[in-house]
Amino acid sequence: MNSIRQVPTRVKNKRTETNLGAEREHFEKQQLSSISKAINSTETPVKEKHARRIILGTHREKGAYTFWSYAIGLPLPSSAVLSWKFCHVLHKILRDGHHNSLQDCMRHHSNIVEMGVMWGNLRDKYGYGQLVSLYSKLLCTKLKFHTKHTEIRPNLEASDELLERTAGTDINNVFQLTVEVFDYMDAELRLAETVLRQLNTSIAISTLTSGQCRLAPLIQVIQDCSHLYHYTVKLLFKLHACLPADTLQGHRDRFHDQFHSLKTFFNRARDMLYFKRLIQIPRLPDSPPNFLRASALAEHVKPMVVIPDEEEPEEQEDDDPEPLIDVSDGPQMSSAPTQPQVDIFDQAFGPPNNGFDDRDLQIDSLKQEIELLKAELEKIKAEAQRYITQLKSQINSLEAELEEQRAQKQRALVENEQLRMELEATRRRNAEHESVQATFVEAEKRAQATELRYNKLKEKHAELVANHAELLRKSADTVKMLSATQQTQEEVARTKQQLAFEVDRIKQESEMKLEEQKFEMDKLRRELEERMAEIQKVKATLQSSEEVGKEINSSMTALQAEKERLMRCVSEKEAELSSLKQSAQLKESSLQQERDRSTKELGELQSKLREKSNREEQLQQKMLEEQFSLLLGTVTEAESIIQDAVAKLDDPLHVRCTSSPDYLISRAEATLTSIDKVQKGHADYLKNMSDAGGLLRALTQFSHLTADTIINGSATAHMAPTDHADRLTENCRSCGTQSLQFLRELKSKASLKGADPASIRIVIQKILQLGQELRPKGMDVGKEELGDLVDKEMAATSAAIEEAVRRIDEMMNQARRDTQGVKLEVNERILNNCTDLMKAIRMLVVASTDLQKEIVEGGRGAATVREFYARNSRWTEGLISASKAVGWGATQMVDSADKVVLHTGKYEELIVCSHEIAASTAQLVAASKVKADRGSKRLSTLQQASRYVNEMAANLVASTKTGQEQIEDKDTMDFSGMSLIKLKKEEMESQVKVLELESMLDNERLRLGELRKKHYEIAGVPLDQLSEDNSLAGPVAKPAPSSPKPSKPALMKKPALAQKPNIPPKTTVRPL
Repeated sequence: MNSIRQVPTRVKNKRTETNLGAEREHFEKQQLSSISKAINSTETPVKEKHARRIILGTHREKGAYTFWSYAIGLPLPSSAVLSWKFCHVLHKILRDGHHNSLQDCMRHHSNIVEMGVMWGNLRDKYGYGQLVSLYSKLLCTKLKFHTKHTEIRPNLEASDELLERTAGTDINNVFQLTVEVFDYMDAELRLAETVLRQLNTSIAISTLTSGQCRLAPLIQVIQDCSHLYHYTVKLLFKLHACLPADTLQGHRDRFHDQFHSLKTFFNRARDMLYFKRLIQIPRLPDSPPNFLRASALAEHVKPMVVIPDEEEPEEQEDDDPEPLIDVSDGPQMSSAPTQPQVDIFDQAFGPPNNGFDDRDLQIDSLKQEIELLKAELEKIKAEAQRYITQLKSQINSLEAELEEQRAQKQRALVENEQLRMELEATRRRNAEHESVQATFVEAEKRAQATELRYNKLKEKHAELVANHAELLRKSADTVKMLSATQQTQEEVARTKQQLAFEVDRIKQESEMKLEEQKFEMDKLRRELEERMAEIQKVKATLQSSEEVGKEINSSMTALQAEKERLMRCVSEKEAELSSLKQSAQLKESSLQQERDRSTKELGELQSKLREKSNREEQLQQKMLEEQFSLLLGTVTEAESIIQDAVAKLDDPLHVRCTSSPDYLISRAEATLTSIDKVQKGHADYLKNMSDAGGLLRALTQFSHLTADTIINGSATAHMAPTDHADRLTENCRSCGTQSLQFLRELKSKASLKGADPASIRIVIQKILQLGQELRPKGMDVGKEELGDLVDKEMAATSAAIEEAVRRIDEMMNQARRDTQGVKLEVNERILNNCTDLMKAIRMLVVASTDLQKEIVEGGRGAATVREFYARNSRWTEGLISASKAVGWGATQMVDSADKVVLHTGKYEELIVCSHEIAASTAQLVAASKVKADRGSKRLSTLQQASRYVNEMAANLVASTKTGQEQIEDKDTMDFSGMSLIKLKKEEMESQVKVLELESMLDNERLRLGELRKKHYEIAGVPLDQLSEDNSLAGPVAKPAPSSPKPSKPALMKKPALAQKPNIPPKTTVRPL
């Protein structure tokens, strides 16, 4: 009997095994179909429905065994596209598949590595080989990371608490985990950068299937990168809380590189049309977090990636997918073979247990349907929770974008105010420019006065040149300000366009979000109605099965309670969704108001921008006119300078002026260089009419150098043979004519473009050739000793100064022993000032020596120092003369001070010596300054030392005069005892004495003038001739000019040229 009773159970188990085998066969067939459709060699993206079925298969069998059993047989080495799609599907399985899929994939780690190495060494025509190599490295890195850190799931969705537990409290583990996350992020970014780079270099775009095939895996890369970025920030803040900042400098640099790469990747992906409907990419902050400030962690916002649920249209053959657990086909398939057995038992023993088998099958099917309903309800709950999270993230992103728009509006207002202030400053500078221009015109008129005030005109001309340079600098500053204003205008325009684009985008996104929310609500209602209908069916089935017994009734009661609880949960979720919808509507209304306000502000900004554009156009036109007016002023001044030089050719007073061919050659070469600068400045001005600075500077230099060439050419012709003199004078006149013609062409806008100084260059080259023909031959004989003589004279000067300081110290000690009271005080003050003056002269000599060495090293080239001095003999003679004058003046001052202290000399001698020392040091400075570079630091040091010498000399003169007033006794004039006749007599005698003194003063002044004339006559003779005629043992005490003719006294002489201090070769000589 027992065996007979067990027959229905055995029959039921056999039927169950048959159903499970059919289900397994159907499952494997479905998986094979999905894998073959998802992973193929067609260059199209993997369809989401095929990947989803593969992922559901991993959850059904709780692993990826079936997937790998089919994937092992795929011909991956034959096609790079096939390998690429295989990596994509594997990435999806790791992220969304069952958690046991990680171990199954790890067993095939070597296969993935071999595939990556093979395609890394091969190159296919579509460029997928390199992508497959990088993707395989990323998958291997992902497998190793999640195998080591099993707490973090492969989809990288982990809470901050879980990340803290994974990192632990050991700082070494935190450090190592941070490095591993960095490597993980590097693998992701390398793949993304390579894909985007290939799209840039190929014709594929995101709307083509070939481009989408490459871009599809980047969705998983974006999801991974958002979580890895958040983990990196958290771990780095934790490291900075425990370790010093210097130790983590490498980590910060690596994070900054990854931050900029990730931000670039997100921005480029966000602009692609392919990603806009598939994924919502987060926005990273403008700058990376400051890990050195712990409070910056509170400002960090975790980037959220949102993927909208969009079902792909199913194909006809997949309209009715096979359910995960099938219960209807099993009985049909197994009924045929078991029907004969049922009939046999029915005939022999009757129906077993009154149809117990049918009820048992119904109960099993109902239980399975209940399980399915529970799973569906759980899925609904999870989807509702996900929708809530998505809506919250969308609200946060909208609020952040709104704040960003407000900040951009505030920045636009600040930039507008800055522009207004810059325009006001530009107007003020223009007003100053006009006033300075008026001063310049007035000074130019004064510059055309009579030639009798030549000295004052020269000084005024230097002032005008300085003012002109200042005007040029201000003009350049104005041009810079104008360009900055234009750049600011362009930035404001771009900001306006960005604001308009952001407003439109926010509006579109808001509308899309509302439509999506409405669609999701409708979808949820439909699903709820379907679930309600299914629950009603379940309820009817359960009611029809009440005969089963108390156990089934109790289970049904529990299921009913669970259903009601689920219904309440669904109603609560619907209430939450309605509240979220209301909040979204409120946000939309606030966004609409903000958009209207932004539109109004944009209109105001546009009107202001138009006004500023008009003003800037006016300023630009005014700037062009001012630049041309500056050009006219400069050309007019250049014409006056050249006309003045041409007038010197016929001036009888200029006949006595002479110059050397060497100096004429140097002037002509400098003029040729200035012509090149004029041509360059002219070309630059034609390209940019708003900047005439280069042309103005070139014209100023050109006019002066051309005038110098004309004047020195005429002066050289006075000492040249008749033939050469005539040709040189004619070329100088032609040079002036061609220069004036070129300047007249520059004054007219019509002829400005055709102006060419080529004819001037030809004439100057002729003058240069004549100067080379007139250069004397064999005049350097006996000049090899000049270099040694300079060093000797500088050393002698230093020795004389040291000796003077020593003698002053001895005189100071002697005065302290022999005098006291007021005399001691006066003597100490005078000797202290003498000591200070000697120290200042010593500093001056040292600075002059340093500058002289710099000049020689910079100008001698491949020649020796002695050859350099020999080649520049006049400059060398000036240095020798100046150094001898300084040493002689120091010796004379010490002698005068000794006489004053001993009361055997006069205070006036000490004052005259002070003036002589100041003049000698000025001569040394001028001689050293001739060939120095204007920007030389040693030249500025020499000038400071010269000013310090003048200051010390002035102090000595002041102390001498003060001491003289203290020492000399002034008799009191008492005329109380004199009669009227006596007073008249004394008055007449005093008048006679005054007349005598005035006569003596006039005679002494005439004598002084004659002495100076004789001094300049002697100084004008060359050194070798002076030594032969007057039998002098050494060089003269003053520098030798180029002409032996007398010159003006030092107090009335014109300033020396910059090239030859105290040697006036082109000075117009006037007789006293």
